[in-house]
Amino acid sequence: MRTTTYLTLLAAPLALAACDNASETAEPSETMMSEGMADADSMPMGDDMAMMDPAGAGQAGSGEGSVTEIDQAEGKVTIDHGPIAAVGWPAMTMAFSADEATIDKVAVGDRVTFEFRTTEGGGELTAISKQ
Repeated sequence: MRTTTYLTLLAAPLALAACDNASETAEPSETMMSEGMADADSMPMGDDMAMMDPAGAGQAGSGEGSVTEIDQAEGKVTIDHGPIAAVGWPAMTMAFSADEATIDKVAVGDRVTFEFRTTEGGGELTAISKQ
């Protein structure tokens, strides 16, 4: 019994210190790098990657960027965009869901301005136009 109590008393502060240290010192990009992710600014985002908790879904924003990929089968337009302060996003490359009419307005390589709303999986384009 004493050994178990002793080990518990040693392990608990170490576990708490590790949790506390990570939340205070790690920058988001450092955390991503430590988890084996590539450069956070070039990380494509999609529906399978939660961008925010559901409470943040439904916010509106707008931005500028370049179309880097179009996936008509999945209904996605990937945009390399600058920071979007309205929703607290840094510059990144991200796949937005889009309807067919929106997808047909742009091509890979186009510089665009766009409007979107946030979703649990990232973002959905509501408007897009070439610059």
